[in-house]
Amino acid sequence: MLLLCSLLIFFGSLSGVLVTGDVVNVHLVPHTHDDVGWLKTVDEYYYGANNSIQHAAVRYILDSVVDELSKNKDRTFIYVEIAFFVRWWSEQTDDTKQKVHELVSNGQLEFINGGWCMNDEASTHYNGIIDQMSIGLRFISNTFGVRPLVGWQIDPFGHSSFQATAFSLLGFDSMMFARIDYDDKAKRLSSNNLQTIWKSSPSLGSIADIFTEELYQHYSPPHDFCFDIKCSDPPIMDDDSLYDYNVKQRVTEFIGYALDQAKIYKTNNIMMTMGDDFQYENAREWFENLDKLIKYANMNGSINVMYSTPSKYVKYVNSNKDVTWSTKSDDFFPYASAPHSFWTGYFTSRPALKGYERLCNAHLQACKQLEAIHNGLGDQGPSSIELQRAMGVAQHHDAVSGTEKQHVADDYAKRLHVGEVECRSVIATVLNDLAAKGSNVPKMDLSFCEYLNISVCPVTEGGDFSMVVYNSLGRPYTGMVHIPIMKESILVTDPDDIAVPVQVVPISNVTKSMSLVVTGNASAEYVAVFEVTDVPPLGYAIYTGKTSNGDYLEYTQQSSVINNVKEDVTISNKYYEVEFDGESGHIKSITNTVSGISSSVSQQFFWYNASTGNNIDTQNSNAYVFRPNIQ
Repeated sequence: MLLLCSLLIFFGSLSGVLVTGDVVNVHLVPHTHDDVGWLKTVDEYYYGANNSIQHAAVRYILDSVVDELSKNKDRTFIYVEIAFFVRWWSEQTDDTKQKVHELVSNGQLEFINGGWCMNDEASTHYNGIIDQMSIGLRFISNTFGVRPLVGWQIDPFGHSSFQATAFSLLGFDSMMFARIDYDDKAKRLSSNNLQTIWKSSPSLGSIADIFTEELYQHYSPPHDFCFDIKCSDPPIMDDDSLYDYNVKQRVTEFIGYALDQAKIYKTNNIMMTMGDDFQYENAREWFENLDKLIKYANMNGSINVMYSTPSKYVKYVNSNKDVTWSTKSDDFFPYASAPHSFWTGYFTSRPALKGYERLCNAHLQACKQLEAIHNGLGDQGPSSIELQRAMGVAQHHDAVSGTEKQHVADDYAKRLHVGEVECRSVIATVLNDLAAKGSNVPKMDLSFCEYLNISVCPVTEGGDFSMVVYNSLGRPYTGMVHIPIMKESILVTDPDDIAVPVQVVPISNVTKSMSLVVTGNASAEYVAVFEVTDVPPLGYAIYTGKTSNGDYLEYTQQSSVINNVKEDVTISNKYYEVEFDGESGHIKSITNTVSGISSSVSQQFFWYNASTGNNIDTQNSNAYVFRPNIQ
């Protein structure tokens, strides 16, 4: 399917002059890709600590870039990771801040993407993506009065249609990335099809369409044209008294590369990404060589080279009304970089961190809602900011993806915990105030039960208790609650003071031993299970519990743990009947008691041995790549 694109997008002034006709316009885009944690933690990357692992110091990149941009109004630079920029910004003097404002205003420094990080697109939840984009974009808007127009997802390991939809709904004009399946990339190169219109949402229609480009050569500079202190490519030596004068040679090489790249594209505009991971720590070396490259290449006359940005490049590309773009409607998943190298291993890497990130996401949504309802807790009180920022960092494509080093994963978890603790304080304070307003309920000292998953909760184990159930959803909530208790009988009453049915289940010895190891406490003997019903959307309900050794047995249904069962076991409610195999404990059948339809179920567990490589391909299975030993 083809789509005729006649959209004109205007962005303002440009560095360089558009040349029409057959001359190729080469858009040089100076950039750095700064991972918000990967081999090193966020702090280590910012300050340049632990350089024995990887040399990288973001604060000096930004210092150096701002100084060099100020020396030449033609120079441009794009920046992405707002988590780093906000930290750097807070350290700057008023004079430096004014200088940066001028650079942003005149288009030399352009924010691209605009999120707190460059988020992963497979293991993230849409809440997390939206939140991390929101805090980054809010900072840019509040500080500089501008907004990004281009999605710059150059390093995530494959791309989802939701990401394209989100960018489109944010008002972005285009989206660019560097990692797609190697076969797909080869086909697109051979068919001049690196640019496309991504029709990302059938339900939303054209409002979710976005111009998309796969970068020509990853997000790196052309071969032999990296002018960073980490590179060993030859600089442009333009003093003709030097024995190593090389202008003609370097310009000829560059023009040849540019003309080869231009053959792939449908307009006379191409973009070259002049930068890579944590580059521009010495921005002078980069910019002085790029200045020379632009000067001498333009003297040749066969190409027109300019400093540019992705938004300016897209404006040029879409100024051609006669170009027909292909369309795409599905995901760019899975990503494979080579044969036997499918980057699907990270879908399950570090499951504990993935699970904790989801838990913190749920807490953050509740925290923000209650904070808004309460209109904040003042400048000195707890807030959601810490968890918002920690969650923003956790969306990074080397964070929730599970592809970071262990000490970095520990750092992500610590940041989430610190933010979560502060949000718990927000939630407890607001719910306490709300519960006490307009009722006879005294203010309670609310606390969270952190270890309910291993049946530990000191508050409920200590005797009588009140419990606030908050519903962060936009619809009424009905569900089961599990509360650890010491005694075998309990009376639970709902907000109308009506007793609710409770099932009391003994805690297994295995769970008790786990509780003892983790918390040093294993006092609970039972778990009380009961249903909370119709908790209003963005509302709460208060349930009370009174325990005894036997006074409330009439309100409880006792359960027991049976070991060494041989016969099949069936459990049911008014909708379903589920049969379990007595020998294995696996499900045997599921019956819909309403329709009478029964389905047999076969449940088995398998494992695979990870590949360590072979004589066909040396790719091993790892945190990124899923490869069993039979592949």
